[in-house]
Amino acid sequence: MAMQGNTSPCIEEVAKDGYDSNKFDDDGHPKRKGTWITASGHILTAVIGSGVLSLAWAIAQLGWIAGPIVLMLFSLITLYTSFLLTDCYRSPDPVHGTRNHTYRNMVKNILGGTQHHYCGLAQYINLIGASIGYTITAAISMVAIQRSNCYHKNGHDAVCTMPNYPYMIMFGIIEIILSQIPDFHELSWLSALAAIMSFGYATIGIGLSIAKVAGRSHARTSLTGVTIGVDVTSSEKLWNTFTALGNIAFAYSFSSVIVEIQDTLKSGKPENQVMKVAASTSVAVTTVFYMLCGMIGYAAFGNDAPGNFLTGFGFYEPFWLIDIGNIFIVVHLVGAYQVYTQPVFLLVENWCKERWPESSFMAKEHHIKIPLVGTYRMNPFRLIWRTLYVILSAVIAILLPFFNSIVGLLGALAFWPLTVYFPTKMYMVQSKVPKFSMRWTGLKLLSVFCLLISIVAAAGSIEGIIKELKVYKPF
Repeated sequence: MAMQGNTSPCIEEVAKDGYDSNKFDDDGHPKRKGTWITASGHILTAVIGSGVLSLAWAIAQLGWIAGPIVLMLFSLITLYTSFLLTDCYRSPDPVHGTRNHTYRNMVKNILGGTQHHYCGLAQYINLIGASIGYTITAAISMVAIQRSNCYHKNGHDAVCTMPNYPYMIMFGIIEIILSQIPDFHELSWLSALAAIMSFGYATIGIGLSIAKVAGRSHARTSLTGVTIGVDVTSSEKLWNTFTALGNIAFAYSFSSVIVEIQDTLKSGKPENQVMKVAASTSVAVTTVFYMLCGMIGYAAFGNDAPGNFLTGFGFYEPFWLIDIGNIFIVVHLVGAYQVYTQPVFLLVENWCKERWPESSFMAKEHHIKIPLVGTYRMNPFRLIWRTLYVILSAVIAILLPFFNSIVGLLGALAFWPLTVYFPTKMYMVQSKVPKFSMRWTGLKLLSVFCLLISIVAAAGSIEGIIKELKVYKPF
């Protein structure tokens, strides 16, 4: 999403009047410099995030047999449909056609009609939901730091309970400040820092799990996961399994940004071929990483695996390393929140500017000098709108602070439309796949299968939210 952008009028003019192939690409954009290595890095940054924290719990619901199979299945589906998307980056020809700079533009140009509106709706529901989910996760990690220090000081049997909502408010205040940065490209340093943090806490989690397994601590596991009648009831087993599917789907969600990543690749070799190498590399690395987190985490915790394996206190020591892991999570989510909310901010702000072009309240910027920081460009509408958005997302997070259920619901809502439906539909239209041919039938069956997975995952997550709401007291 950080790579989105439209061709400016001045660049278009240069491209028309005096096209310089050394400075501009065929669409008038400044020369792109991305390679399969940088594209792989962008994908890894997008995909390895807070979803990794729930994988041990998800494997515990599925067991040693179904767990790895489902992880591998989601990775293969994600890889295959990303290949279909890369072939649609240029249309109508995948090598010589016109570039589509964003996912939504791709849907509009290939499918036409109102399809791009549904695509935009799916994308922005995912973005808004992510801001709520990240607020919940960050607060849980902040509380975990306090609890870790409490257990270290007072013993593992001490009562170290504390509410999450003050930390959600604290996280919201930080995001209100960062949200006032007007230009998305000015946040590139924050995105890079977030990527480093995500690898850091995932690696700490794997290391702690390995240490727990090596210490021969007994953890009860099984081929089919949590045991009916011992760990859960039969209905809980069913609903938790559905929620686990949503958690794994959320962990693999990067389709919404793959088009923008491909748009950074330099010309020369066909972009679709280069992007397929990048996608293959990053999905392979991600799958290995996820297998380690999920399988080793399950081996360490067994059927009692916590929903978030760095905050569920299967680990107590070394407390300082647990604190570092949770600090990494908070820093990562501070950056990830901005990556996911800036497109929402810009959508509303651009629409309002077009709707009321003469309004100084919408467009006028006041330059305020801040010592040691520089000049801040303050716009009244931007200040009010972004502040209200952050407050609203924090309030919803306070009312629904259920990590696994929210993560599962987000994964379910985004998986089918963005990862499967639109990629398969666009590929069939652009490649003119004959109706009822073997390929057409296979793609249709894949879409229906993934739709069913999304439905049951959403149902399991909603059931989990309803169940937790019955006993939850916000304040």
